[in-house]
Amino acid sequence: MDRIYRRQRHIYDLTRKYYLFGRDTMLDSLGLPGTGAGSAVLEIGCGTGRNLARLRRRWPGAALFGLDISAEMLASARDRLGPGAVLARGDAAGFDAQGLFGRSRFDRIVMPYCLSMIPPWRAALDHASGLLARNGSLHIVDFGDLAGLPGPLAVGLRRWLGRFHVSPRSDLIAEAMALAARRGLACAGTMHWGGYWQAVTLTRPI
Repeated sequence: MDRIYRRQRHIYDLTRKYYLFGRDTMLDSLGLPGTGAGSAVLEIGCGTGRNLARLRRRWPGAALFGLDISAEMLASARDRLGPGAVLARGDAAGFDAQGLFGRSRFDRIVMPYCLSMIPPWRAALDHASGLLARNGSLHIVDFGDLAGLPGPLAVGLRRWLGRFHVSPRSDLIAEAMALAARRGLACAGTMHWGGYWQAVTLTRPI
């Protein structure tokens, strides 16, 4: 990942805004109280820190944490966020939250467009759901099943995404529903724009 992002990190945010849809809608709807004081928010796959910076503007009182497997991307995130977030390098499928961040539970966890880049994505989803505090929620937005797109467009999009090691998870909603049943969580999932992107929310009850 560092080899891929060593140069890309400098133009990543400029280029991705044209096709990573749904991120800001998700980030703006986390529903933290007031300024977010007393709340802990973790982004898995935090990349350049772009999303955490938006969360900091929206909820300046929240404690922000970010995880990424790429040291190159974390370098950009640290430049952008300074001491405004606790950042760590780790594998989304099995990181030690207590060891890296000094806490094992979070009020909100966000995973924007990262599961499609994680080979053991089911393990990453399961691990993240186990880090939710009471009344906490896990918010995911990612590429969808592309089922409603014209055939040539869907084929071309899959090939183009493959160049960046991105694989849309067509069964993400079904997997999240099954995970919710196992863990006693509430789950909601929706496809958007003909399956171009999807959103999933898992909530731990009080």
